This record gives sequence, structure tokens and C-alpha cells, in this order.
Amino acid sequence: MIDIILDTLIDAVKIFPFLFIAFLIIEIIEHKLNNKSKKIIEKSGKFGPLLGSILGMIPQCGFSVLATNLYITRIISLGTLISIYLSTSDEMLPILITEKAGFKVIFQLLLIKFIIGMIAGFIIDFIIRMMNKKTKKKNKKDYSICDDEHCNCAKESLLKASLTHTFKTLFFIVMVSFVLNIIMTYLGNEVIQKIFMKDNLLSPFISSLVGLIPNCSASVILTELYINGVISLSSVVAGLLTGSGVALLVLFRSNKNLKENLMILAMVYFIGAFSGLIIELLI
Repeated sequence: MIDIILDTLIDAVKIFPFLFIAFLIIEIIEHKLNNKSKKIIEKSGKFGPLLGSILGMIPQCGFSVLATNLYITRIISLGTLISIYLSTSDEMLPILITEKAGFKVIFQLLLIKFIIGMIAGFIIDFIIRMMNKKTKKKNKKDYSICDDEHCNCAKESLLKASLTHTFKTLFFIVMVSFVLNIIMTYLGNEVIQKIFMKDNLLSPFISSLVGLIPNCSASVILTELYINGVISLSSVVAGLLTGSGVALLVLFRSNKNLKENLMILAMVYFIGAFSGLIIELLI
């Protein structure tokens, strides 16, 4: 057990500088694109799902939360909201960069999420237009992007915000790695594969449930499992598609229409699960 703890802590120390650099770059990007992203998405119109999928791929603190507020006030469409939820990578990108996953793996995952998010968004908006049942809310709320995570990204310095995200993500990485190391040491890699039903048609449905966890731990778990070869491409895609950070939590808290919230939750889940299923059947 002591060896497992030491190995986990040593790995954490090794990846810390890489994780910090990754988040520092992300913070710089966010501070420069935050207001621009909001203006772009507000003026997107029918092209919302396309622009939403593009902006969702860019690592920005709380962008999916911002999109949630814009949808609640009906500034953006449901299709645009879903496209952002599906394309948002949460902690996936910095972890892949830190673990040196390689450009091909990173590009593949981002591209798949972008395409699925864009297509799903356009289909949803098309169906809604055909049904002609759009509703509009007059009250608009001013929601501070990172308040729900208490990270104060917009108010803190780049260095402090980067360290906050680094330690928060590192904590989840250490916890996940520790549990995985215990399981692999005493029970074997096959146990986790059985839990996630690797190479089974039901595995994307399980990963999609994990992705719905309203916390960065979901993307950390799924990304680490994929890097270690425990789950397949179809499973990690299914889980990362449904992983939009705390956005769904904000949706249920801020949007009073519970029926609509449950519908959005179901849509995100089934799009993620069936997308993973299709990938599983194709590869």
C-alpha cells in the first residue's frame, strides 16, 4: 500500500508543472476570448450550433455555464446550447496534454466532439423551427461565469487562477490514480474493464452516466481510463460528450422549468450514449 501511495504522489509531482503550464495557457486564452466569445455566440443566429461547437472546443473556464445563462434568457437557441454542452472538453484537454497523449489522439477527440455537437445542434434547431413552438423569456439575468465553481477566474490574477485550477484538477487526478492503482494492483485491470464493459455495446451508456457528474472529476476519470487503455474510444467519447462540467447543475438551479431541464438532460445523455454506440459499431 505504501508503494502505491508513493507511486501516485511521485506521478502527481511529475505532472504538476505540465498541468500548471497547460492551465496558464488556458487562462490566457480565456481572458482574451471571454467577452468576444459571448458576443459571437449572442449574434450567431442560425449558425449558433456551428459557432457553439467551435467555441466549446476552446478551453475556457465556465463557457458552458455562460451558454446556460444565455439559453435561459433565450439569447441563444436550444440547439446552440446542446452543441456547446457536447463539444465542451472540461478538463480533458489539459490532462491529455499533460499525459503527452499525442496530437493525433487530442485532435481525434476534439474533432469527434465538434462534429457530433454541430450536427446535433443543427438537427435540434431544425426540428424546433418546424414545430414552431419557440418561447421567449423577457427577464435576463446577469450570471458571473465562474461563481458556481467559486474560482473567481475573471477577478483573480492569471497566476492565481491557474494555480487554483491546477491544484483542483491535480487533486482529482491523484484520487482517481490512487483508486486505479489499488484496483490494478490487487484485482487487475480486468475489473475496471468489466465495470465499464469494455468492448461491450452497453459501455457507452455507462460512460455517458459518468460524464453527467456535474464536476471536473468526470472528465478526469474518463480521460485517465482512456489513456491507460481501460476503456475504448467509443466509451470515452460517450462520456466526454455528456461531460459539460457544472453547466447542468446551473441549468437545474437557474431554470425554473423542471420538465425542460429533464428534457435537456435526457437529450445530452442519449446523444452521448448513442454516438458512442455508433462509434463502437463502426470500429
